[in-house]
Amino acid sequence: MTPGAWLLASPWILALLVILYRYATRRPQLRDYPPATMGPLISVIIPARNEARNIERCVRSILATTYPSIEVIVVDDRSTDGTGELVERLGGGVRLVRGAELPAGWFGKQWALVQGYRAARGELLLFADADTKQEPELIARAVTALATERVDLFSVIPRQEMVTFWERLIQPHVFLALQARVGDLRRLNRTRIPWNAIANGQFILVTRSSYEAIGTHETVKNSVADDVMLAQTYVTAGRDIFLAHALHDMRTRMYGSLREIVAGWSKNLALGAPLMAPPVPWIRALLPYVMWMPALLWVGPPVLWAAYGWDFAAIATGASLITWIGIYAGERAPVRYALLYPLGAVMVAYIMIRSAWRGSSKVEWRGRTYRGSGSHRKM
Repeated sequence: MTPGAWLLASPWILALLVILYRYATRRPQLRDYPPATMGPLISVIIPARNEARNIERCVRSILATTYPSIEVIVVDDRSTDGTGELVERLGGGVRLVRGAELPAGWFGKQWALVQGYRAARGELLLFADADTKQEPELIARAVTALATERVDLFSVIPRQEMVTFWERLIQPHVFLALQARVGDLRRLNRTRIPWNAIANGQFILVTRSSYEAIGTHETVKNSVADDVMLAQTYVTAGRDIFLAHALHDMRTRMYGSLREIVAGWSKNLALGAPLMAPPVPWIRALLPYVMWMPALLWVGPPVLWAAYGWDFAAIATGASLITWIGIYAGERAPVRYALLYPLGAVMVAYIMIRSAWRGSSKVEWRGRTYRGSGSHRKM
């Protein structure tokens, strides 16, 4: 192969080195913080709408925590699948709050979280999603991290569970796209740039005083990306946020089927991505329509290699395959799925395009339809 072919393939070789380096050096790690053995009462608030599949595993994992002082509040957001009845049978001191009718202008999750907050007694508040499983030391380590870093909001990036074919094919591609924007968490922690702030709504630990000071989830009541908006609200108010990787201490399975994957990411991507871009109107307006284009970098080389046998395309395809083997290993997904990385890229491009065209005019989730929803507030 000629030097020119290697030069043309250099962007894919560089991507290989950068991506694998980032996976190998993920910091900070929650495991760096020892578990707290004492501390203030934590109110764990779990919003649950039609979560019969997940809620028992989630609640039991939280009740198994080594942290000595918690209360668990599940807000049944008018489920139709028996979620509330399942929670009632769990016992263990779990408190069930039957959610009130959704007010106009609210997303269901934020409304459920605010109702849980109103029932909570803790000095610390932990917002946790029903599709998560916590290891016993997660909360205890998070309390240490919150205190050690002296921040008002602490969040973690968990391990993603992928069970079905479509989960294993698509999810790593979405996570890579998100990581490409987020980058090193150390760059985000204690940021003073609001649009650079993020949090993971699957686990957000806050002080009650700071949560009340920023106006609770009511300030982000009409945003699909409520977790990102909450973090940005904290930063706008001059408060510190901090994130850590928690691959060993928390697992989550976001979606269980292709239908759920397409619906879930279609809801989140086009409305969430602009919030993490500079607050320049034309950039935020354009971003949803171009965010699929990096998929061409993965699809192009194997197509060109198959069609024309070009040397640079063969090198780029090989570098891409090694990259995806590393990504799948890093995400703890079966590495054999890396062989299908062009198909995964095509599927994610489709979801991104679908998300952009649907926009904010109509958002469907958990049996509800929100019209004119989403917030691209300047930050």
